Amino acid sequence: MIYFDNAATTLPSSEVIEEMAKTLRDFPGNPSSLHELGRAAAKKLDACREIVARALGSESQSLTFTSGGTESVNWAICGALHAMRHRGRHIIAGAIEHDAVLAPLKALSDRGYEITLLPPDSTGLISPLALADALRDDTALVSVMLANNETGAIQPIRELADFTHTHSPALFHTDAIQGLCKLNFTAETLGADLISISAHKLHGPKGVGGLWIRPGLHVSPLIRGGGQERNLRSGTEALHNIAGFAKAVELATASFKETSTQLQALQTHLRTTLPQRIPNAHFLPLGAPHIVSVSLPDTKSEVIMNYLDSQNIAVSHASACKRGERSHVLTAMGLSNEIIDGTIRVSFSKYNTVQEVDLLIQGLTDAKDMLFPAPRGGAL
Repeated sequence: MIYFDNAATTLPSSEVIEEMAKTLRDFPGNPSSLHELGRAAAKKLDACREIVARALGSESQSLTFTSGGTESVNWAICGALHAMRHRGRHIIAGAIEHDAVLAPLKALSDRGYEITLLPPDSTGLISPLALADALRDDTALVSVMLANNETGAIQPIRELADFTHTHSPALFHTDAIQGLCKLNFTAETLGADLISISAHKLHGPKGVGGLWIRPGLHVSPLIRGGGQERNLRSGTEALHNIAGFAKAVELATASFKETSTQLQALQTHLRTTLPQRIPNAHFLPLGAPHIVSVSLPDTKSEVIMNYLDSQNIAVSHASACKRGERSHVLTAMGLSNEIIDGTIRVSFSKYNTVQEVDLLIQGLTDAKDMLFPAPRGGAL
Protein backbone atom coordinates (compact mmCIF):
# COMPACT_ATOMS: atom_id res chain seq x y z
CA MET A 1 0.00 0.00 0.00
CA ILE A 2 1.29 3.46 -0.97
CA TYR A 3 0.20 5.61 1.95
CA PHE A 4 -0.68 9.27 1.38
CA ASP A 5 -3.06 9.81 4.33
CA ASN A 6 -0.56 11.00 6.90
CA ALA A 7 -2.71 13.94 8.04
CA ALA A 8 -5.18 11.34 9.36
CA THR A 9 -2.49 9.28 11.05
CA THR A 10 1.08 8.29 10.40
CA LEU A 11 2.60 4.83 10.37
CA PRO A 12 4.46 4.33 13.66
CA SER A 13 8.19 4.07 13.13
CA SER A 14 10.08 0.90 14.06
CA GLU A 15 12.06 2.87 16.63
CA VAL A 16 8.83 4.00 18.30
CA ILE A 17 7.44 0.48 18.39
CA GLU A 18 10.67 -0.82 19.90
CA GLU A 19 10.69 1.94 22.53
CA MET A 20 7.10 1.18 23.51
CA ALA A 21 7.82 -2.56 23.82
CA LYS A 22 10.94 -1.84 25.87
CA THR A 23 8.98 0.45 28.19
CA LEU A 24 6.27 -2.17 28.72
CA ARG A 25 8.95 -4.72 29.55
CA ASP A 26 11.37 -2.65 31.61
CA PHE A 27 9.08 -0.18 33.39
CA PRO A 28 6.04 -2.16 34.64
CA GLY A 29 5.43 -0.03 37.73
CA ASN A 30 2.85 2.66 38.33
CA PRO A 31 4.57 6.08 38.25
CA SER A 32 2.55 7.08 41.33
CA SER A 33 3.81 4.16 43.42
CA LEU A 34 6.55 4.82 45.97
CA HIS A 35 8.44 1.54 45.66
CA GLU A 36 11.42 0.95 43.38
CA LEU A 37 9.39 -0.04 40.30
CA GLY A 38 7.18 3.01 40.74
CA ARG A 39 10.16 5.33 41.15
CA ALA A 40 11.76 3.94 38.00
CA ALA A 41 8.52 4.49 36.05
CA ALA A 42 8.23 8.04 37.42
CA LYS A 43 11.80 8.79 36.35
CA LYS A 44 11.05 7.48 32.87
CA LEU A 45 7.91 9.61 32.74
CA ASP A 46 9.87 12.72 33.71
CA ALA A 47 12.47 12.03 31.01
CA CYS A 48 9.76 11.65 28.35
CA ARG A 49 8.07 14.86 29.44
CA GLU A 50 11.37 16.69 29.16
CA ILE A 51 11.88 15.50 25.57
CA VAL A 52 8.42 16.54 24.37
CA ALA A 53 8.50 19.85 26.24
CA ARG A 54 11.91 20.63 24.75
CA ALA A 55 10.39 20.37 21.27
CA LEU A 56 8.08 23.21 22.33
CA GLY A 57 11.00 25.19 23.72
CA SER A 58 9.42 24.87 27.13
CA GLU A 59 10.07 23.74 30.67
CA SER A 60 8.65 20.29 31.33
CA GLN A 61 6.26 21.38 34.09
CA SER A 62 4.19 23.29 31.50
CA LEU A 63 3.27 20.07 29.64
CA THR A 64 0.58 17.64 30.75
CA PHE A 65 0.04 14.35 28.95
CA THR A 66 -3.46 13.40 27.77
CA SER A 67 -5.09 10.51 25.92
CA GLY A 68 -4.75 12.37 22.61
CA GLY A 69 -5.40 15.57 20.72
CA THR A 70 -9.17 15.53 21.16
CA GLU A 71 -8.92 15.37 24.93
CA SER A 72 -6.29 18.07 24.90
CA VAL A 73 -8.51 20.39 22.85
CA ASN A 74 -11.61 19.69 24.96
CA TRP A 75 -9.66 20.28 28.15
CA ALA A 76 -8.17 23.52 26.82
CA ILE A 77 -11.61 24.86 25.95
CA CYS A 78 -13.36 23.80 29.15
CA GLY A 79 -10.43 24.71 31.37
CA ALA A 80 -10.05 28.13 29.81
CA LEU A 81 -13.73 28.90 30.17
CA HIS A 82 -13.66 27.88 33.82
CA ALA A 83 -10.63 30.11 34.40
CA MET A 84 -12.47 32.98 32.68
CA ARG A 85 -15.92 32.22 34.12
CA HIS A 86 -16.26 35.70 35.61
CA ARG A 87 -15.21 37.34 32.35
CA GLY A 88 -17.99 36.31 29.99
CA ARG A 89 -19.57 33.59 27.88
CA HIS A 90 -18.43 34.56 24.40
CA ILE A 91 -16.09 32.29 22.44
CA ILE A 92 -14.35 32.98 19.12
CA ALA A 93 -13.00 30.20 16.90
CA GLY A 94 -12.09 29.65 13.30
CA ALA A 95 -14.84 28.33 11.07
CA ILE A 96 -12.32 25.81 9.71
CA GLU A 97 -11.40 24.19 13.03
CA HIS A 98 -11.30 20.44 13.52
CA ASP A 99 -14.44 18.86 14.96
CA ALA A 100 -12.50 18.40 18.21
CA VAL A 101 -13.04 22.16 18.60
CA LEU A 102 -16.36 22.64 16.83
CA ALA A 103 -18.23 19.80 18.59
CA PRO A 104 -17.57 21.03 22.14
CA LEU A 105 -18.40 24.57 21.02
CA LYS A 106 -21.76 23.29 19.76
CA ALA A 107 -22.39 21.68 23.14
CA LEU A 108 -21.42 24.91 24.89
CA SER A 109 -23.75 26.86 22.62
CA ASP A 110 -26.59 24.63 23.78
CA ARG A 111 -25.66 25.63 27.34
CA GLY A 112 -25.93 29.35 26.66
CA TYR A 113 -22.46 30.29 25.43
CA GLU A 114 -22.33 32.56 22.39
CA ILE A 115 -20.04 31.35 19.61
CA THR A 116 -18.54 33.45 16.82
CA LEU A 117 -16.86 31.52 14.00
CA LEU A 118 -14.32 33.49 11.99
CA PRO A 119 -14.57 32.88 8.23
CA PRO A 120 -11.35 32.36 6.26
CA ASP A 121 -10.55 34.00 2.96
CA SER A 122 -10.39 31.99 -0.26
CA THR A 123 -6.87 30.82 0.62
CA GLY A 124 -7.99 29.40 3.95
CA LEU A 125 -6.43 32.12 6.12
CA ILE A 126 -8.14 33.95 8.95
CA SER A 127 -7.44 37.67 8.99
CA PRO A 128 -6.58 39.52 12.20
CA LEU A 129 -9.15 42.07 10.98
CA ALA A 130 -11.85 39.41 11.26
CA LEU A 131 -10.74 38.77 14.84
CA ALA A 132 -10.76 42.49 15.56
CA ASP A 133 -14.38 42.72 14.40
CA ALA A 134 -15.41 39.73 16.53
CA LEU A 135 -13.57 40.45 19.79
CA ARG A 136 -15.87 41.75 22.55
CA ASP A 137 -15.67 42.82 26.17
CA ASP A 138 -17.18 39.49 27.24
CA THR A 139 -14.94 37.28 25.07
CA ALA A 140 -13.41 34.58 27.28
CA LEU A 141 -11.57 32.42 24.74
CA VAL A 142 -10.20 32.55 21.20
CA SER A 143 -9.26 29.25 19.53
CA VAL A 144 -7.59 29.11 16.11
CA MET A 145 -5.69 26.10 14.75
CA LEU A 146 -2.09 26.43 13.59
CA ALA A 147 -2.19 24.26 10.44
CA ASN A 148 -5.44 23.12 8.90
CA ASN A 149 -5.80 19.37 8.65
CA GLU A 150 -7.58 19.51 5.27
CA THR A 151 -5.83 22.29 3.37
CA GLY A 152 -2.56 22.77 5.25
CA ALA A 153 -3.25 26.51 5.56
CA ILE A 154 -0.96 27.98 8.23
CA GLN A 155 -2.64 30.62 10.33
CA PRO A 156 -0.84 33.74 11.64
CA ILE A 157 -1.12 32.50 15.22
CA ARG A 158 1.36 34.92 16.75
CA GLU A 159 -0.40 37.91 15.22
CA LEU A 160 -3.82 36.64 16.30
CA ALA A 161 -2.64 35.80 19.82
CA ASP A 162 -0.89 39.16 20.25
CA PHE A 163 -3.99 41.03 19.08
CA THR A 164 -6.14 39.07 21.50
CA HIS A 165 -3.84 39.74 24.45
CA THR A 166 -3.44 43.42 23.56
CA HIS A 167 -7.14 44.14 23.30
CA SER A 168 -8.71 41.66 25.71
CA PRO A 169 -8.09 39.53 28.81
CA ALA A 170 -9.38 36.55 26.79
CA LEU A 171 -7.25 33.42 26.65
CA PHE A 172 -5.88 32.13 23.35
CA HIS A 173 -5.74 28.44 22.42
CA THR A 174 -4.26 26.86 19.32
CA ASP A 175 -4.62 23.33 18.02
CA ALA A 176 -1.03 22.69 16.87
CA ILE A 177 -1.54 18.97 16.22
CA GLN A 178 -0.75 19.13 12.49
CA GLY A 179 2.20 21.45 13.11
CA LEU A 180 4.24 19.71 15.79
CA CYS A 181 7.67 18.78 14.39
CA LYS A 182 6.50 19.81 10.89
CA LEU A 183 6.50 23.58 11.31
CA ASN A 184 9.26 25.56 12.99
CA PHE A 185 7.72 27.02 16.15
CA THR A 186 8.00 27.08 19.91
CA ALA A 187 5.45 27.90 22.57
CA GLU A 188 7.06 31.33 22.89
CA THR A 189 6.96 32.12 19.17
CA LEU A 190 3.29 31.13 18.94
CA GLY A 191 2.33 33.33 21.87
CA ALA A 192 -0.69 31.20 22.83
CA ASP A 193 -1.87 30.48 26.37
CA LEU A 194 -2.77 26.87 25.57
CA ILE A 195 -1.33 24.56 22.89
CA SER A 196 -2.73 21.14 21.98
CA ILE A 197 -0.44 18.46 20.52
CA SER A 198 -0.66 14.77 19.63
CA ALA A 199 1.70 11.87 18.89
CA HIS A 200 0.12 9.96 16.04
CA LYS A 201 0.68 12.66 13.41
CA LEU A 202 4.48 12.24 13.65
CA HIS A 203 4.94 8.45 13.59
CA GLY A 204 4.09 8.05 17.26
CA PRO A 205 1.32 5.96 18.81
CA LYS A 206 -2.37 6.74 18.87
CA GLY A 207 -3.93 7.46 22.25
CA VAL A 208 -1.47 10.00 23.63
CA GLY A 209 -1.21 13.77 23.34
CA GLY A 210 -0.51 16.75 25.49
CA LEU A 211 -1.62 20.19 26.56
CA TRP A 212 0.92 22.96 27.04
CA ILE A 213 -0.29 25.51 29.57
CA ARG A 214 1.34 28.92 29.89
CA PRO A 215 3.27 29.23 33.15
CA GLY A 216 1.18 31.02 35.74
CA LEU A 217 -2.14 30.11 34.14
CA HIS A 218 -4.35 27.87 36.29
CA VAL A 219 -6.58 25.54 34.28
CA SER A 220 -8.97 23.27 36.17
CA PRO A 221 -8.83 19.53 35.42
CA LEU A 222 -11.16 17.95 32.90
CA ILE A 223 -10.64 14.45 34.34
CA ARG A 224 -10.59 14.09 38.13
CA GLY A 225 -9.55 11.16 40.23
CA GLY A 226 -6.24 10.10 41.74
CA GLY A 227 -4.44 13.37 41.05
CA GLN A 228 -1.88 12.19 38.51
CA GLU A 229 -0.08 14.68 36.27
CA ARG A 230 0.33 17.17 39.12
CA ASN A 231 -3.41 17.04 39.89
CA LEU A 232 -4.19 18.30 36.38
CA ARG A 233 -5.16 15.08 34.59
CA SER A 234 -6.10 12.06 36.70
CA GLY A 235 -5.65 8.50 35.51
CA THR A 236 -2.61 6.26 35.53
CA GLU A 237 -0.26 7.47 32.81
CA ALA A 238 0.05 5.18 29.78
CA LEU A 239 3.82 5.17 30.08
CA HIS A 240 4.46 3.03 27.00
CA ASN A 241 2.42 5.45 24.84
CA ILE A 242 4.16 8.46 26.39
CA ALA A 243 7.55 6.83 25.73
CA GLY A 244 6.51 6.29 22.11
CA PHE A 245 5.48 9.94 21.90
CA ALA A 246 8.83 11.07 23.25
CA LYS A 247 10.75 8.81 20.86
CA ALA A 248 8.72 10.08 17.89
CA VAL A 249 9.40 13.69 18.90
CA GLU A 250 13.09 12.95 19.42
CA LEU A 251 13.42 11.41 15.96
CA ALA A 252 11.35 14.12 14.26
CA THR A 253 13.31 16.90 15.92
CA ALA A 254 16.64 15.38 14.91
CA SER A 255 15.59 15.05 11.26
CA PHE A 256 13.45 18.20 11.06
CA LYS A 257 15.44 20.03 8.37
CA GLU A 258 15.96 16.96 6.22
CA THR A 259 12.33 15.87 6.47
CA SER A 260 11.01 19.38 5.75
CA THR A 261 13.09 19.52 2.57
CA GLN A 262 11.86 16.08 1.53
CA LEU A 263 8.19 16.88 2.16
CA GLN A 264 8.44 20.16 0.24
CA ALA A 265 10.09 18.38 -2.69
CA LEU A 266 7.28 15.82 -2.81
CA GLN A 267 4.66 18.58 -2.73
CA THR A 268 6.43 20.57 -5.45
CA HIS A 269 6.68 17.48 -7.65
CA LEU A 270 2.95 16.79 -7.33
CA ARG A 271 2.00 20.42 -7.95
CA THR A 272 4.18 20.76 -11.05
CA THR A 273 3.65 17.33 -12.61
CA LEU A 274 -0.05 16.60 -12.14
CA PRO A 275 -1.23 19.59 -14.25
CA GLN A 276 0.80 18.19 -17.16
CA ARG A 277 -1.45 15.14 -17.06
CA ILE A 278 -4.69 16.77 -15.84
CA PRO A 279 -4.59 20.43 -16.98
CA ASN A 280 -7.68 21.51 -15.04
CA ALA A 281 -6.42 20.15 -11.70
CA HIS A 282 -7.07 22.85 -9.11
CA PHE A 283 -4.62 23.15 -6.20
CA LEU A 284 -5.35 25.08 -3.05
CA PRO A 285 -2.54 27.48 -2.01
CA LEU A 286 0.67 26.30 -0.40
CA GLY A 287 0.63 25.70 3.33
CA ALA A 288 2.10 23.03 5.59
CA PRO A 289 4.71 20.99 3.68
CA HIS A 290 2.99 17.66 4.25
CA ILE A 291 -0.55 18.51 3.06
CA VAL A 292 -1.75 19.09 -0.52
CA SER A 293 -5.41 19.72 -1.31
CA VAL A 294 -6.22 19.26 -5.00
CA SER A 295 -9.52 19.20 -6.87
CA LEU A 296 -10.23 17.40 -10.11
CA PRO A 297 -13.28 19.24 -11.48
CA ASP A 298 -16.12 17.17 -12.97
CA THR A 299 -15.22 14.25 -10.69
CA LYS A 300 -16.36 12.96 -7.32
CA SER A 301 -13.54 12.70 -4.79
CA GLU A 302 -14.99 9.65 -3.08
CA VAL A 303 -15.08 7.76 -6.38
CA ILE A 304 -11.49 8.79 -7.12
CA MET A 305 -10.42 7.75 -3.62
CA ASN A 306 -12.10 4.35 -3.92
CA TYR A 307 -10.43 3.72 -7.28
CA LEU A 308 -7.01 4.60 -5.87
CA ASP A 309 -7.69 2.32 -2.93
CA SER A 310 -8.30 -0.53 -5.38
CA GLN A 311 -4.84 0.27 -6.77
CA ASN A 312 -3.31 0.15 -3.27
CA ILE A 313 -2.93 3.93 -3.00
CA ALA A 314 -4.38 5.58 0.11
CA VAL A 315 -5.56 9.20 0.04
CA SER A 316 -8.46 11.02 1.68
CA HIS A 317 -11.29 13.15 0.36
CA ALA A 318 -11.43 15.30 3.51
CA SER A 319 -10.69 14.89 7.20
CA ALA A 320 -10.89 11.25 8.26
CA CYS A 321 -13.44 12.43 10.83
CA LYS A 322 -15.83 13.73 8.13
CA ARG A 323 -17.41 10.81 6.30
CA GLY A 324 -20.14 11.35 3.76
CA GLU A 325 -20.37 15.09 4.36
CA ARG A 326 -19.29 18.06 2.30
CA SER A 327 -16.20 19.59 3.88
CA HIS A 328 -17.04 22.45 6.24
CA VAL A 329 -13.51 23.76 5.70
CA LEU A 330 -13.77 24.10 1.93
CA THR A 331 -17.34 25.39 2.25
CA ALA A 332 -16.22 28.12 4.66
CA MET A 333 -13.54 29.14 2.14
CA GLY A 334 -16.32 29.92 -0.36
CA LEU A 335 -15.25 27.31 -2.90
CA SER A 336 -17.83 26.06 -5.39
CA ASN A 337 -19.55 22.73 -4.85
CA GLU A 338 -17.87 21.47 -8.02
CA ILE A 339 -14.43 22.17 -6.56
CA ILE A 340 -15.37 20.82 -3.13
CA ASP A 341 -16.86 17.60 -4.44
CA GLY A 342 -13.78 16.85 -6.53
CA THR A 343 -11.19 17.59 -3.84
CA ILE A 344 -8.85 15.00 -2.41
CA ARG A 345 -6.26 15.46 0.31
CA VAL A 346 -2.78 14.05 -0.23
CA SER A 347 -0.61 14.09 2.87
CA PHE A 348 3.01 13.01 2.90
CA SER A 349 5.46 11.58 5.41
CA LYS A 350 9.19 10.96 5.48
CA TYR A 351 8.52 7.45 4.18
CA ASN A 352 7.09 8.66 0.85
CA THR A 353 9.15 8.93 -2.35
CA VAL A 354 9.00 10.78 -5.67
CA GLN A 355 8.39 7.43 -7.36
CA GLU A 356 5.29 6.94 -5.23
CA VAL A 357 4.06 10.41 -6.18
CA ASP A 358 4.47 9.45 -9.84
CA LEU A 359 2.34 6.35 -9.23
CA LEU A 360 -0.29 8.56 -7.57
CA ILE A 361 -0.29 10.90 -10.58
CA GLN A 362 -0.73 7.93 -12.90
CA GLY A 363 -3.53 6.62 -10.71
CA LEU A 364 -5.33 9.96 -10.70
CA THR A 365 -4.98 10.21 -14.49
CA ASP A 366 -6.30 6.69 -15.00
CA ALA A 367 -9.19 7.26 -12.61
CA LYS A 368 -10.25 10.47 -14.34
CA ASP A 369 -10.04 8.91 -17.80
CA MET A 370 -11.80 5.66 -16.87
CA LEU A 371 -14.43 6.89 -14.42
CA PHE A 372 -15.07 10.41 -15.70
CA PRO A 373 -14.32 10.44 -19.45
CA ALA A 374 -14.51 13.76 -21.22
CA PRO A 375 -17.83 14.23 -23.08
CA ARG A 376 -17.65 13.73 -26.83
CA GLY A 377 -18.31 16.71 -29.02
CA GLY A 378 -20.59 16.90 -32.04
CA ALA A 379 -24.34 16.70 -32.61
CA LEU A 380 -26.48 14.28 -30.69
